[in-house]
Amino acid sequence: METNNPKYKGQGIHVMAAIFTVDHGITKVLLVERRNEPFYGMWALPGGALYNDESVEDGMNRELLEKTGLTVPNLRLCNVFGRVDRSPCMRMVGVSYLGVIDRFKVQLLTSTLKTSNADWFSIEDIPPLAYDHEEILKDALEKLKENIVESDLLETLFPKEFTLPEVQKVYESILGVTYDRRNFRKKMLSLDLIEDTNQTAKFEGKKPAKLYRFKKGRKQKRIL
Repeated sequence: METNNPKYKGQGIHVMAAIFTVDHGITKVLLVERRNEPFYGMWALPGGALYNDESVEDGMNRELLEKTGLTVPNLRLCNVFGRVDRSPCMRMVGVSYLGVIDRFKVQLLTSTLKTSNADWFSIEDIPPLAYDHEEILKDALEKLKENIVESDLLETLFPKEFTLPEVQKVYESILGVTYDRRNFRKKMLSLDLIEDTNQTAKFEGKKPAKLYRFKKGRKQKRIL
């Protein structure tokens, strides 16, 4: 490696995360509103430039904490984006992560030195995004589709009690498919992953539905 080669100079690394949550059956992603140029006033995935004295993982965790106030466990490495012109400032290679969290257990920072707002957006109603974050979010959604069929990720999205219609709506919105209600319920109950709490709750204004929770000590299984 010729360190004095000018083609090595002026490069950096971006880290950004697509953090998903479920809000009453609606799958949402966390976005922040930029306070600085470039892309002043535009929404973006939380993230930023990696320092040269930290690992990629440490940099991602730091950026999430600084921009949103969140600590997200079990972040999953998602992809690398290397288009030469993806940043107007300099050559920046993008490294993306995927995470899921219970939004009702955390408190968002809505204003920081580099952001003027933070909020959850339905994946079906995303505003124009800064940089190439629309491409990165689309890729993260594809990774979420691949992983949502595993019970451990579903439990992260639904850490407490939930109704089966709510779970079905999440699957349908993420996977872009429609399931027969009876067949979906039968499939979920046959996996021996969940148990009846003997309580009910209304979902989308309909009649009360049974509340379920994940069984303790269950094994990870493929759901669909």
